[in-house]
Amino acid sequence: MIPPMRSLTAEEYVEAFKTFLDHSTEHQCMDEFNKEQMPNIVAGLHHCKRHKAEPASLLLGDFLAGVDLKMIRILQAVHPGVSIDNEIVEPNPQHVAAYKELVNQAPDLQNVSFIWHQLTSLEYEQQVKEKGTHKKFDFIHMIQMLYRVQDIPNTIKFFHSCLDHHGKLLIIILSDSSGWASLWRKHRDCLPATDSGHYITCSGITDVLQRLGVQHRVYEFPSGWDITECFIERDAVGGRMMDFLTGTKNFLGTAPAALRRRLQEALCQPECSSTRDGRIIFSNNLSMIVVES
Repeated sequence: MIPPMRSLTAEEYVEAFKTFLDHSTEHQCMDEFNKEQMPNIVAGLHHCKRHKAEPASLLLGDFLAGVDLKMIRILQAVHPGVSIDNEIVEPNPQHVAAYKELVNQAPDLQNVSFIWHQLTSLEYEQQVKEKGTHKKFDFIHMIQMLYRVQDIPNTIKFFHSCLDHHGKLLIIILSDSSGWASLWRKHRDCLPATDSGHYITCSGITDVLQRLGVQHRVYEFPSGWDITECFIERDAVGGRMMDFLTGTKNFLGTAPAALRRRLQEALCQPECSSTRDGRIIFSNNLSMIVVES
């Protein structure tokens, strides 16, 4: 008897997400953004430059602690001698523990303080409102996290209100040119109902920002995800990739055969993927949206 389809648990998601990172250029794409754009972006944090006060940064995101620490180091380089008060909002305990371990292994972060909130963004927002302590931040970044937010417009509005004068909000989200956008737009019926994610890309976020009347700039960066193993029968890596893509535990072993075929056919469409040296590369292009306070 085939077991029923079900969503990934938090622990299973961590494993599937790691497989995605191991076979994609997601981090390399963000590194390129950090190198090309981040120094100019954080240079605009005039509060840090003029007053040498402690700039406060807030991370809301999927497990990208390494990316966050690179951004902190850029902030340190652009504003030398300034202490940084960094807060992290992350509901997954494994992600929090892994981030703390990275910090413990980084001797160059003595001027950085860390506060971890093992909460969802909504829980954090509710906590702030209940305590009446509306802290202001110079830099807030939402890294690939708005897919799991129930009320995206109000979430953006709240965290934008948390920006200090001249502060910046960075939202990293999938681009409209990505294979994800095409998959969600044209082949959503291939995706199982177990995936609780919101099918949102850059244009959905910029629409919200335009309605809020806030200034923003979009930077587009190419990224790829090698999904070749998804098409190899009984391949463990390919199985975890499909689990991540669908939000389903053991998708290839529990989904009806017709659904599996339709999804695999959709993944091969040119608007989703390209072939390079015999490998199937899914488009994972990212949009970096910088929002002014």
